Amino acid sequence: MRHRKAGFKLGRLTQHRWAMFRNLLVALFRHERIVTTEAKAKAVRGLADHMITLAKRENLHARRQVLVMVPDAEIVKRLFDTVAARFADRHGGYTRLLKTGVRPGDAAPMVMLELVDRVETPREKSKGKAKDEKKRDRRKGEAAAGSRRRRREHPATASA
Repeated sequence: MRHRKAGFKLGRLTQHRWAMFRNLLVALFRHERIVTTEAKAKAVRGLADHMITLAKRENLHARRQVLVMVPDAEIVKRLFDTVAARFADRHGGYTRLLKTGVRPGDAAPMVMLELVDRVETPREKSKGKAKDEKKRDRRKGEAAAGSRRRRREHPATASA
């Protein structure tokens, strides 16, 4: 039984686990959306919420506390300036988990961890259209090649 043993160990040594949490936090605040395993996301979402709560305080001590867990000064500046302002009227629940399926190699459950009020960036339509056009052209080419192909019969089955 695991009574009074709270926390996620994730099969790692303490230093490795905290380094992984720092890397995940930096990636989350840089991209505002990351794809990781469900266990790692559940372990880091509490830390992410705590970092945003600290950023909402906007004082030097809070900034230094965040710098301990998010060791990238540029990300901390953005966290205090833009992210904290977006969540000014929200009291917790800054992140969401969206299940994305399983990882092909080991069938680990994967999730997308993202900030709730994430700013959507429109995708470039030219890339998607170009891919669709290439697929369409290739399909047309295959169909045309299929109609031009001659069917060769095996000499043993050919009628004389």
